[in-house]
Amino acid sequence: MARTEKSKGFIQLEWVCPNCNSRNLGPKKTCESCGAAQPENVQFYAPAEAKLIQDTNVAKAAKAGADIHCGFCGTRNPATAAVCSQCGGDLKEGKARQAGREMQREAPIVEVKCTNCGEMNPSTRRMCSNCGAPLPRAAGEAPSVQKNAGGGADATGSAAKRKFPWLILGGVVACLVVVCIGAYMLFAPSKTVTATVSEVYWQTSVPLQEMQSVNYSNEQGSPPAGAYNVSCYDDVQQVCEQKTVDQGNGYAEVVEECHDETTQYCSYTVDEWTTIQTYTLEGYDLFPVYSDPNLFSGQRLGEATLTLDVHFTSGGEGYLYHPDSMGEFQMFAPGSTWTLHLNALGGVVSVE
Repeated sequence: MARTEKSKGFIQLEWVCPNCNSRNLGPKKTCESCGAAQPENVQFYAPAEAKLIQDTNVAKAAKAGADIHCGFCGTRNPATAAVCSQCGGDLKEGKARQAGREMQREAPIVEVKCTNCGEMNPSTRRMCSNCGAPLPRAAGEAPSVQKNAGGGADATGSAAKRKFPWLILGGVVACLVVVCIGAYMLFAPSKTVTATVSEVYWQTSVPLQEMQSVNYSNEQGSPPAGAYNVSCYDDVQQVCEQKTVDQGNGYAEVVEECHDETTQYCSYTVDEWTTIQTYTLEGYDLFPVYSDPNLFSGQRLGEATLTLDVHFTSGGEGYLYHPDSMGEFQMFAPGSTWTLHLNALGGVVSVE
């Protein structure tokens, strides 16, 4: 299955200063709040609302490659630099950031409380709209734990605990409670009554089948064995998904990966046993009988069915019971008295 990849552009990531917990734009080498240098093991995040970069110069910097941390002073330098901007050291001795890892999808936009003044701000903002203080990341928001797009190991760094989905859990529990209550009302006896058999009824059905040609059109998958007049075609659909790949420099590339999925559809004819007539008998006694029609060449009898009903009356109320077997059915002689166990809806659960 051939896969194609197409770059949709680049987005700007964020990182959180471990010194003051302020959020910073990915390309910033030092914290905009406290001035601390970005550490070598910093984790980049996909922001809550990321837009594709339109500036061609910024896009050029984004695709330049992973930043290099100076091996002498630890300063972060762009991939195009030969010497450290801080100490002048040769960057051949430096270490490039990890890149090429697929990031999680962008976090949803939520409200974030300013730790300085208490003002609520959308998580798309990095600074408080009221006091200008740096905003923390959304509570319960996990870091963008990444996976290697090429099949490597997970990125290092501890992930913040995800917020437990209490709302979803509550919905599941509520559904289970409703199901349990419904099952209890249907199957648990709630009262008993003494009732008399007022009527018994049975019905038998015997299908007469004949081998006939049956046509099928546009059925998904391969035709069955024995099919003829077969005509098939392949339906090809292109399936695409977007992934965000860390560039190791504060930017991520949005890549659209597409592949073709092929589904086969076939039209064909098969010879099948087909019901051409059903012989039904019924009666109001305890001795059901089945029809026995004459068979011609190329015919057979299908699987017969049996319906058994027992009607009870008690205090002017009627109750219906379906015995499980012929033996049980023949116990209910008209006029006999039985104890009925009823559920909360008035249905018969059992008889004794």
